[in-house]
Amino acid sequence: MKQSRSYQLIEATGVVDNLLAKVPPLVELLGDSSDKVPPLVEVLPTNERQVRPLIQLEPEQQREVWQQAVEAAGGKVPSGRIVKDIVQRIRERTKIPIPYRVGDVCEILIKDNPELRGLGGCWCIVIEVREFSCLVRAWNGEYTVREENLRDLQYSPDHRQKMQQLSDRLVHLRSLGEEETVRAILETLGSLKRPYLNPWEEKLLEFLEGYNAR
Repeated sequence: MKQSRSYQLIEATGVVDNLLAKVPPLVELLGDSSDKVPPLVEVLPTNERQVRPLIQLEPEQQREVWQQAVEAAGGKVPSGRIVKDIVQRIRERTKIPIPYRVGDVCEILIKDNPELRGLGGCWCIVIEVREFSCLVRAWNGEYTVREENLRDLQYSPDHRQKMQQLSDRLVHLRSLGEEETVRAILETLGSLKRPYLNPWEEKLLEFLEGYNAR
């Protein structure tokens, strides 16, 4: 299992534990469905995606959002989209901070934002967190992106640092991006699905850096 995936599952488990915290121990063990069971935990998450939007919220906010999501789903297990939409509405109403920090590595999701066309699947570095959006740096420039167009890649601190260093290296090569071949190489490096370069990618990047230094 990839390390980033392990982090996601660990954090999701913490959210589920928080939702379960309100279940009386005897009721939880016996599976009693009496009125003593709080409505919040009558329906529990069945996969990690359903609780992913809750990870950055405070425990009480996690319970509040999950309750609303269950109600919005007609008393059934809500989809991750329902949970995410409710988090967004509450965030706009109560100004809950966006769950990203400077230095986070995220994947750009185009969805219905035409301004991000061509960047789908590219990784980026969060360089500024604003009220309802983030300023991120991708391989070919900086963009203002809303939360729903980002997916945290859940990299470890060490991997985030390595991706920051790679981002810095790509920025220095932007002036070469007008060349079609070079642009294709930079775009490939800017779309990596792992937090490191393989030996061939490293040699290729070093060659471009040497050429750029002439």
